[in-house]
Amino acid sequence: MNADTLTRPPETRQSAPRGRVTFAGAAASEWIKFRTLRSSWFTLSAGLLGFFAISLIIAYTTGSTSHVLAPEDAAASGTSQGYLLAELLIGVLGVLFVSGEYGTGMIRSTLAAVPKRLPVLYAKAVVFGGVVLGSTLLVSVISFLSSQALLDHYHRGHSITDPTAVRVVVGAGIYLTLVGLLGSALGWIVRTTAGGISALVGVLLVLPVILQLTGTWGQSIGQFLPSAAGGSLLTSVRASHTLAPWTGLGVMALWVTAALIFAGWRLCHRDA
Repeated sequence: MNADTLTRPPETRQSAPRGRVTFAGAAASEWIKFRTLRSSWFTLSAGLLGFFAISLIIAYTTGSTSHVLAPEDAAASGTSQGYLLAELLIGVLGVLFVSGEYGTGMIRSTLAAVPKRLPVLYAKAVVFGGVVLGSTLLVSVISFLSSQALLDHYHRGHSITDPTAVRVVVGAGIYLTLVGLLGSALGWIVRTTAGGISALVGVLLVLPVILQLTGTWGQSIGQFLPSAAGGSLLTSVRASHTLAPWTGLGVMALWVTAALIFAGWRLCHRDA
């Protein structure tokens, strides 16, 4: 060791240049997380199978009864009521997709890799929304065609060309996707699985029932809640105190957008 070595300042190791964080990279990471978790596919599959099974059960019950059918049961949307089970499971999946990372602490690694934070929220929403929309649209079409084929046996079936059939079938996929994104937003906001699921159930199921019991004024308010507003898209028979189908979809989309905006604000202004 010579004098030059002793007096020379220690060389600092230069780290390899890190690649720029892109949205595509964040989305690819979220897709890996989703597809490698068995619970994701189990919950999604349970919701889709429930949708399909209930559609067939309703078709069989409706077709085999000799009683006068209620307007909704006799309409093209009658067999699509399986979405009522699917919405709960897909909404829960939306919560879990976010809150699961908070529960395991993985969110710290995720936000360290994507320091700007908001791209993580966008990536999760795009990946989750794309998977749910594609799968629910497919199952909605299959459920409608299968259940109507069963009803044809009893001479009570409807065609996909019926005036409201396409709206109901496509609307089921859109509605369930929005419910899942609402669950995802609640996961970001509440950050715990139990709290997120409780909030989701309260918004989708409990609050509408409470408002229905309060009389006319409660029903007038209740039509603007997410489940009631979005649900108007999925029926062929419009009931009183309900929004028009496309108006209802717009109102539900506003709910989901507002929830995601608040989730983004909370993500950027609160520690993980």
